[in-house]
Amino acid sequence: MAAVTETTSVATVRERKKKPGSGLAEYASYLQALPLLLILGAFLLLPVALIATVSFWDYDFAQMYPDFLTTNYTDTLGSWVTWKTYLNTLKFAAIVWALTLLIGFWVAYFLAFHIRTTAMQMVLFLVCTVPFMTSNIIRMISWIPVLGRNGLVNSALVNAGIVPQPIEWLLYSDFAVVLAMVHLYTLFMVTPIFNTLMRIDKSLIEAARDAGATSWQVLTNVIIPLAKPGMAIGTIFVVTLVMADFSTVQVMSGGQSASVALMMKNQMSLLQYPAAAANAVVLLILVLLMVAGILRIVDIRKEL
Repeated sequence: MAAVTETTSVATVRERKKKPGSGLAEYASYLQALPLLLILGAFLLLPVALIATVSFWDYDFAQMYPDFLTTNYTDTLGSWVTWKTYLNTLKFAAIVWALTLLIGFWVAYFLAFHIRTTAMQMVLFLVCTVPFMTSNIIRMISWIPVLGRNGLVNSALVNAGIVPQPIEWLLYSDFAVVLAMVHLYTLFMVTPIFNTLMRIDKSLIEAARDAGATSWQVLTNVIIPLAKPGMAIGTIFVVTLVMADFSTVQVMSGGQSASVALMMKNQMSLLQYPAAAANAVVLLILVLLMVAGILRIVDIRKEL
């Protein structure tokens, strides 16, 4: 009886394989992914491949020459000025990340747990997005009349007698760069953290409180661990944006500070495209390593 059953099941499998249309069903998933693959290939992989190719070319003051040279990379990685520029960019990324994470978490925490109605949560969240209705450049430049030597802050401090003369380092300094970046990119940290906090089951918090946990223990042992995926996504957003920002560094530092993106912009203005492409490849690898490290520590698949 068992042999008959086994023979019947084998015959059934063979008949199913012979059914028309089974091959199309097998490749249906590949056909569905084909449009996305073409879009990513045309607008992401191909430009990156072209940049990597140009990074090995030769150039002079007038044009580029197709070649295969490693000079652009040796000049980039062998220059102490370049290393200082990369370290300065990483410094900006670290400071802005820490400040946006601190501010973004508490804003998201307030919206998620202290605002009771969903309608009010959405209203306040939309209020946070209002500045994004204007250009980044306009929002960045708006700090100049506030932080300038005769700006609002210095005028208020001098008139109140707090300082005898205007504070010079408020504008055209690293402080101004960090302040403008925090203003520009905090929402990119608020949004994923808020989304994560809204998914936390409130019964977990109630259970922790019923077990005798204090508010601080609930925060550190329940909320923060469950909010790590949102923090990781926000970190990826903020770090990549800061690493690629050149306009904020150029304007808010008054040309007194540098970043990798600003260095590449200056190289392109001098028609040094292969050198800029080499820096772009190095910067891309650095950012990908940072993102890989974040994904290694935190599993963000829960948010996807």
